[in-house]
Amino acid sequence: MTDKSFDVIVIGGGPGGYVAAIRAGQLGLETLVVERESMGGVCLNWGCIPSKALIAAAGLVDRIKHAEAMGITASGVQVDVEKMQSWKGGIVKKLTGGVSSLVKNSGGTIVNGTAKLTGAHTVLVDREDGKQESYVARKGIVVATGASPIQIPGFDPDGEVIITAKEAVSLPRAPETMVLIGGGIIGMELGMVYQKLGTKVIVVEMLPRLLSGVDADLVKVVERKFKKAGGEVLLEARAKGATVKGGRATVEVEHGGETRTIECDSVLVAVGFRPNSHGLGLEEFGVQTDDRGHIVVDEQLRTSVPGVYAIGDVTGMPYLAHRASKQGEVVAEVIAGKKSACDWRAMPSAIFTDPEIASVGLTEEQAKEQGIEVKLGKFPFAVSGRAMAISETDGYIKTLVDAKNNQVLGVGIVGAEASELIAEATLAIEMCADVEDVALTVHSHPTLSEAMNESFRHAIKEAVHIINK
Repeated sequence: MTDKSFDVIVIGGGPGGYVAAIRAGQLGLETLVVERESMGGVCLNWGCIPSKALIAAAGLVDRIKHAEAMGITASGVQVDVEKMQSWKGGIVKKLTGGVSSLVKNSGGTIVNGTAKLTGAHTVLVDREDGKQESYVARKGIVVATGASPIQIPGFDPDGEVIITAKEAVSLPRAPETMVLIGGGIIGMELGMVYQKLGTKVIVVEMLPRLLSGVDADLVKVVERKFKKAGGEVLLEARAKGATVKGGRATVEVEHGGETRTIECDSVLVAVGFRPNSHGLGLEEFGVQTDDRGHIVVDEQLRTSVPGVYAIGDVTGMPYLAHRASKQGEVVAEVIAGKKSACDWRAMPSAIFTDPEIASVGLTEEQAKEQGIEVKLGKFPFAVSGRAMAISETDGYIKTLVDAKNNQVLGVGIVGAEASELIAEATLAIEMCADVEDVALTVHSHPTLSEAMNESFRHAIKEAVHIINK
């Protein structure tokens, strides 16, 4: 076994790792990517992309079924879930193949295998082909290993009845009944997919509300629509265990002081993720981690050991693919000797429930905790001409403005295309915009983006299409 050397070794080919490799290649650094599963990581293979493909397909089915108000009656609508999965698989294959090509075309090398650090500049890889090789990083090692679903006692996944998000995006058919353990982002996104495909979904959440950490006002709109569609929500409930027999499960839930037994076809365990920092050899030479196992980094993604860097979910919350990708760009530039750092002011997030939720900056609660006096603007999609025209009137846009200097502090959106609309708000916060910068900008008509403009104008009592209180 002989050591092979590269300028940069990236461990993990997800949205952080592959971007780091591409950017490093652009900067003239010879780069190796070690990926133990498939290029693209969780995001491209069974996370962001496949789930959003299924969300789009299920949403189309739902709109067809409820198009009577538009004068459209569609009878005999049928859903071939296996064909839908095949379509989704084609998208995944195209994107993962594209990522590999981009890395290689930028001069990078990809090795499939499991990596372990044996020093601040050396990595040992158990290759997929059975060989073991040692590699040397001349300039830096980047740990981009992401995170994995948390497993809970009594709900060991079997891949068929008790499943995680990984299996949930590949079910060959929609179950009649699904128990969803965890009312967080991934659970609610996937739960609402199968709800639209005809599944009865029961959510078991330990906390007092769904989508913990998200603005409670925005969550109420989603919860209301979920329940209206037949979903059941058990809050402050504890899932005690599941028994699988004959391809079905019996779930015991403690709720309201009583134990309830629920029969179902699928149990989706979606209680969160934990960082993939164990088994990498980090602790053997002093790479610092926090109490949850996240690798501690500075604004240039440096760890406590010189020459070792980390990016993405393994470095902590928020677990966002676009955060990992931005960190990937920064770390490549830092290793190349450029003046670069994670100095953004705004990091948007989007939740693809129905309706979508997106936010950036501070929430009302956070502003209050920081003692900041705010002005609030709010514009409902119910009075948006465009929202009416596409029959998507649920939700609103909420804008927070610093009452002292009129600077934009935060924006929350619940409604159609929230994930797209949040980009304008992100730019406003990133450029330290005043509320007038957006309020005085002309927005095309008729669009949903006009609601953003009206929300900003409402904060300064200049909205046109809603009363300024």
